[in-house]
Amino acid sequence: MGMNIEFEGQVVVVTGATRGIGKQIAADFEELGARLILTGTDPAEVEALNSASGHGSKGRRTYHAVDFRDAGSLRAFTDELAGSERIDVLVNNAGINRLSPIDEALDEDLRDILAINVEAPVLITRAVSGVMKRRGYGRIVNIGSIWGSIGKPGRAVYSVSKHAVHGLTVGSAVDLAPHNVLVNTVSPGFVMTDLTRANLSEQERADLAAQVPVGRFAEAAEISKAVLFLASAQNSYITGQELVVDGGFVHV
Repeated sequence: MGMNIEFEGQVVVVTGATRGIGKQIAADFEELGARLILTGTDPAEVEALNSASGHGSKGRRTYHAVDFRDAGSLRAFTDELAGSERIDVLVNNAGINRLSPIDEALDEDLRDILAINVEAPVLITRAVSGVMKRRGYGRIVNIGSIWGSIGKPGRAVYSVSKHAVHGLTVGSAVDLAPHNVLVNTVSPGFVMTDLTRANLSEQERADLAAQVPVGRFAEAAEISKAVLFLASAQNSYITGQELVVDGGFVHV
């Protein structure tokens, strides 16, 4: 039996799609035929990306500048999504992480992390799921984290947010399954992105990689492959689940 994953004619929403894992996910969906609705936070960057996309050979990307910390900005985006004629796939990828021990966590960091990592995915899922229910089809993939399963110093608030992300998956999966809308979580471990390279020295990266059973960081494309399967019509029965893509790290 062949397994052909393609998104020709489908409309796919990916948040946080201007860099890192989200950028890779968006590129892979586009390669497989999707029309993309993407978000970024920098209006100037979004304008430049839209201009470049318009001159590209495919021209199937539309970027939106959305500040998930701003209720008005988020509402304008969710209202637009809710009024869409068709949305086949949603990938809630946008997220932030600010490190501090729980006794030193700042009010501002708590508000921002919960607004971006939790409240925005809930509200975007609410908006998109209505469109999917009307059409009797949809796939939602929420990007979690290994820090939603295990702990590490300085990540308490981030872990709260990623536990909540999978809670969104579990709860909405039950609500939406009767409408052929399947919802799952993909939780990456250590991933080699530009941010990883900027934040960790070569020695720090080597030390961390040595702790991963497969002996290296993931590439963004390896996270994207898991997302693509769960977001495709090839996934016809998996819902409410968490797929941890971490090279075995959570088990050591």
